[in-house]
Amino acid sequence: MTVKRPQRGGKPQAQHRINEFIRGVKEVRLVGDNVEQGVYPIEEAIKIADGLELDLVEISPNAVPPVCKVVDYQKFLYQQKKREKEQKAKTAKVVLKEIRFGPQTDEHDYNFKLKHAISFLKEGCKVKAYVFFKGRSILFKEQGEVLLLRFANDLEDYAKVDSLPVLEGKRMILMLSPKKAAPASK
Repeated sequence: MTVKRPQRGGKPQAQHRINEFIRGVKEVRLVGDNVEQGVYPIEEAIKIADGLELDLVEISPNAVPPVCKVVDYQKFLYQQKKREKEQKAKTAKVVLKEIRFGPQTDEHDYNFKLKHAISFLKEGCKVKAYVFFKGRSILFKEQGEVLLLRFANDLEDYAKVDSLPVLEGKRMILMLSPKKAAPASK
């Protein structure tokens, strides 16, 4: 089975400059598994890559001199995509759950929403608690702030406060993130 190499006369296929498309430099720092590393004139570096039937790929264009690697370009792209995919899989996905209160939420509803917030925080989700003011209920801003501060105080064992209650339009918002589980001590 033959492996297709990028066309010498065509355009480069991705964000890297390869082979003859590396222009505007007189010399490059050459790296790779099967080459003697060092600084070479660009023409000599391209000849070395051709001699090994590989490609000269510009890895770090901002370095002085630019760093180029002698490698099979298709394999290089594949490995780069694979690394990016692994990094993306390792990043933590943050889920934001919202809990809505009215300015005059009664005790039973408050406790019900508190239990939900605790379960969300135990799952590792962030919680956005807010009091929504309808019509003239905006007069009860202080009640909403007291309610959110009580909510944050009741959740202090499970969460840390990201931002204190802030009034944004008709909503007063409080952001909470889960506390990291403390390592078990001996």
